[in-house]
Amino acid sequence: MIAHLQGRLVEKTPTDVIIECNGVGYQVNISLHTFSLLPDFENIKLYTFLQIKEDAHTLFGFVEKAERELFKLLLSVSGVGAGTARTMLSSLDPKQIIHSIGTGDVATIQSIKGIGTKTAQRVILDLKDKVLKLYDLDEVSGAGYNTNKDEALSALEVLGFNKKLAEKAIEKIVKENPSASVETIIKQALKNL
Repeated sequence: MIAHLQGRLVEKTPTDVIIECNGVGYQVNISLHTFSLLPDFENIKLYTFLQIKEDAHTLFGFVEKAERELFKLLLSVSGVGAGTARTMLSSLDPKQIIHSIGTGDVATIQSIKGIGTKTAQRVILDLKDKVLKLYDLDEVSGAGYNTNKDEALSALEVLGFNKKLAEKAIEKIVKENPSASVETIIKQALKNL
């Protein structure tokens, strides 16, 4: 099993990257979430998952270990293949998926292209207990309901910052100071972006 790749980023598209490691170029499938988090410099590290089938060995890469673990959880659900799991991680932020599973939000999961009602229900039924054990209940129940956080994110988007990068910066600030005002969040985020 290939646990991670660290090397030079040769090519980058929204669906895959090619990483050169000691003269060997690895084609790695990625989600849009990982694509948005990829750094602009050449040397990168991706946590990987190797899927072996009769007709293909496919490598999937993730900037964050947590996204890789969620990908594996999604693959454990009957009817969810690697393509569907990658689509889910491309359509929604991993925290949104975890929150939707933890709260039993069928509509959000069903809103993902290619996911029907039965698959959405199966994902929730199979993974709800695992998600609630793996992730802190506060993380699941509190995700996305901080209005200061949402207002700060909107302001940063209006200023032209990348939504994913802004979300990451805001998450860090709110984690350190949950009662931060909108102005404080924006000021600190601007320093970090």
